[in-house]
Amino acid sequence: MNPSTDAPNLRPNDLLTFIMALACGVAVANIYYAQPLLDTLARYFDVGQGSAGIIITMTQLGYATGLILLVPLGDLLERRRLITAMSVVTALSLAGIALSPTIELFIVTALATGVTAVVAQVLVPFAAHMASDAERGRVVGRVMTGLLLGILLARVVSGAIADLFGWRTVYWIAAGIMILQTVMLARLLPREPAQSTMPYGRLLLSVLTLMREEPLLRRRIFYGALGFAAFSAFWTTIPFLLAQAPYHYPDSMIGLFGLLGVAGALCANFAGSLHDRGHSRSGTVLFQALIGVSFVLMAVYAHSLAAIILGIILLDLGVQGNQILNQGAIYQIRPDARSRITTAYMTCYFLGGAAGSAGAAYLYQFAGWTGACTLGGALGLTGVLFWLTEPPRQIAKSV
Repeated sequence: MNPSTDAPNLRPNDLLTFIMALACGVAVANIYYAQPLLDTLARYFDVGQGSAGIIITMTQLGYATGLILLVPLGDLLERRRLITAMSVVTALSLAGIALSPTIELFIVTALATGVTAVVAQVLVPFAAHMASDAERGRVVGRVMTGLLLGILLARVVSGAIADLFGWRTVYWIAAGIMILQTVMLARLLPREPAQSTMPYGRLLLSVLTLMREEPLLRRRIFYGALGFAAFSAFWTTIPFLLAQAPYHYPDSMIGLFGLLGVAGALCANFAGSLHDRGHSRSGTVLFQALIGVSFVLMAVYAHSLAAIILGIILLDLGVQGNQILNQGAIYQIRPDARSRITTAYMTCYFLGGAAGSAGAAYLYQFAGWTGACTLGGALGLTGVLFWLTEPPRQIAKSV
């Protein structure tokens, strides 16, 4: 189905694109509020840094579960109703986190929040479906800019609120915002007919079929998983580094480091334009290389604030630019299966993130910051080496 001819009444104008971008940012922020709070949560619940790091891992595993079980429903059900229902459940899960008396219950409710926060990944293919072929990269780039800003601002906001009012207040406010978002989306999103009539079980199995039949999808999945593993490895361990000597920063200051990722979020529009102009291949190796370089810089100059700041900027540019190129490529494969393609891609993406955060938290206990950076740098290098294996036919498709 070509949206420009089959569904012209659904084409997103600038206002609707902005609303969807805002909704994506609000939804995905829910799985990142804990990152700058890990040192505080470890002390509050009297657990080790590795145990606190599991919060991020379990949230990402929950997100991967939601991608597998819920996102494919975007091809089967009316999307506006699905989006609003998922937003309500996310709000309830956030309230559960705010009420958690133990680290175990915190982890369980964080897992539940991750499952339903995938509403953002229903919105992204929805926007891609509504856009014409000529503007799809731009529209996806704008919606993803909102999503990425949500990730970045989540860290800043949660750190500041936790310092002023305590970590539980972060999650009460997040629950209220999700309720407001539900009302807004119910009123403003257009209705759209389902894209598929196949039974739910077959719908889920068709995700595996897509992965088997589409080599470009598999390649872009690998790029994405490597990048997000590196990203998660960094953000899971940086609070521990910045809370110790020579920095001794509080939660609010650690959260402010998320603002440095604005460069990566703003890069989304640039990366979308690269895709629309046919430069995905050259852009991919550039962004993969930036990931590796950022970790080398931060490992060598771990006690230099300037080096950490520059490293964060380079890392976010690499990860987020690569993500836009990946999504621009995969959404051209099967227009009638964009939600299932999102499931295939983003499930592996967040599994990569969960592995990166768990691996980095483990390494940090034994090898400190150097161990975490070694893992991140190796992931970036692997992406560059894998790029060198692109076959000519697939290169032509990805350009």
